[in-house]
Amino acid sequence: MTNEIKKNSNPMKVITGPRTVWSYVNAWEPKAIEGGTPKYSVSLIISKDDTKTIQRIKAAIRAAYEEGAGKLKGNGKTVPPLDVLKTPLRDGDRERPDDPAYANAYFVNANSTQKPDVVDRDLQPVIERSEVYSGVMGRASISFYAFNSNGNKGIACSLNHLQKMYDGKPLGGKSSAEDDFADVDDDEDFLG
Repeated sequence: MTNEIKKNSNPMKVITGPRTVWSYVNAWEPKAIEGGTPKYSVSLIISKDDTKTIQRIKAAIRAAYEEGAGKLKGNGKTVPPLDVLKTPLRDGDRERPDDPAYANAYFVNANSTQKPDVVDRDLQPVIERSEVYSGVMGRASISFYAFNSNGNKGIACSLNHLQKMYDGKPLGGKSSAEDDFADVDDDEDFLG
């Protein structure tokens, strides 16, 4: 197997780089937000240094905009410019300045009503749910599309599949068992 990512014939589909951090991972059971349709979801944190992935995402957003021009126009006379529409690529430094996980990074929230496949680096299904947590690094297969619903127009991101590549530091401030017990003195006498 080569290190090259397969050429993609769908310009609205992106495979992120292998060090994309997964946050708020909801890949096992769909969850509903505020009574909406239950969906699988993930927030993908992409380092600003990963310029290849960022360029691919920007190109896919542009392709979704062009492909969805009729939908975005709706009953109006013109298609709104892309820069005034809601798009899924967001700047972590601006929108989440108090969260170090989003520092020097962009993020994309992706969701789907269809369950994503979650595989490991050898493309084998990840069975243990504990192997997938906020902080894991890996690739994500995502697709972009235009929407026009109830007066809201823009580009959204759909989650296709996830490939875990590396374990990462768990996000959310929860310590690990190793951290909690590493410095405990084994000679402490708890009985007095």
